[in-house]
Amino acid sequence: MYRGHAFTNSSIPAEYRKAAERLFPKDGFSKGQKPDFKITVEFAKALGIDIEYQRVLALEKNSGELRVFLEHFQNNLDLLIKKTWVEKSDEIRKDSLQDDIPLFMTKIEQADITEAVEEFGVILDELAYLFFGIQSDKEDFTEYTFRIDAQMGLFWWYGGRLSLLKELKDKNGSQDDKLMWAVLLLGLCYLTNF
Repeated sequence: MYRGHAFTNSSIPAEYRKAAERLFPKDGFSKGQKPDFKITVEFAKALGIDIEYQRVLALEKNSGELRVFLEHFQNNLDLLIKKTWVEKSDEIRKDSLQDDIPLFMTKIEQADITEAVEEFGVILDELAYLFFGIQSDKEDFTEYTFRIDAQMGLFWWYGGRLSLLKELKDKNGSQDDKLMWAVLLLGLCYLTNF
């Protein structure tokens, strides 16, 4: 799962902090608590993807429009990976990440949202490494990305919090797939429009 780096919410720019903490509370989820479904739209707005997010969120799971969106996501992610320059020694990681994408897409198609969220965390971890190299392994990685671009930083902060959804499932015993899907779509829309 994506390495959630030590990063305090107080380092999140003020204009994004409220949406971030409503999606993923700074002290984690308490028993019975889960993210507010409506906040996903507010968070999408903070990421700059709210119009596309709301459009995709409203699509039926097996619709042709959703399949087209997922194809666009897969194509864009594939392009991001292919166009990323890496050292020769990291080519294997790059190839491995490309090999992981079809498995991730299969989990989405099979509506295995919990597994898809977990796999997406792995993809984001590797993607961060391809984009930022060893900086992505440092404790201040998310803060570093906020300094580059606030929305990009918010995206990597989100990626670092995806593992909390598994913890949430473990605490509550079951998970609302509709909510998990809404949270996963945040990342899919962001990368589709990256």
